[in-house]
Amino acid sequence: MEADISLNINKVSYSLKLEPRVTLLDALREKLGLMGTKKVCDRGECGACTVLVNNRRINSCMTLAIMHSGSEITTIEGLTTDGELHPMQTAFISHDAFQCGYCTSGQIVSAVGMILEEKPKSETEIKERMSGNLCRCGAYPHIVAAISDVLEGMEDAAI
Repeated sequence: MEADISLNINKVSYSLKLEPRVTLLDALREKLGLMGTKKVCDRGECGACTVLVNNRRINSCMTLAIMHSGSEITTIEGLTTDGELHPMQTAFISHDAFQCGYCTSGQIVSAVGMILEEKPKSETEIKERMSGNLCRCGAYPHIVAAISDVLEGMEDAAI
C-alpha cells in the first residue's frame, strides 16, 4: 500500500506515492533521480548518504522518506546556487579532498551540516565531528584542510 507524501528537497516540492518502508535515500535516487547522494553500506556506517534535514546531518539510508514530509531536505545537488558551487565544494576541489570521489558528496554535505550545527573551534574538533564519514582512499588530511579553509574564509558570513 502506497502513501501520498510531500518532500521539500533542494527548495523544490515533490509529491510522491511511496510505500511507507522506502528509505529517504531510495526515494532520492530511485524515485527522483538525485544520484549525488551515494548508496554504499546501506547500514548507516559510512556517511556517503549524508543529507541535511532541517539543516541537521542524517544518514538517508537509515530513515524512512515518509518521516520527513514537510521537512527541508538538502542534498549535494542543493548546495549549488544559481550555477555557483558552494564554498565547501570549491574548497574540496582546491584541496584535492577526494580521490575516488565516492564519499565526497557525503563528506561535503556533512561538513556543511557540521558548521550549521555549530562551528568547530579546532582541527581536532573537525576530525571528531566528521568521524561518521569514512573515506576509503584516506584523503582525510585534505578534507580537514578544505573544511578549515572554508572556516577561515567565513568570519561571520553565513555558510
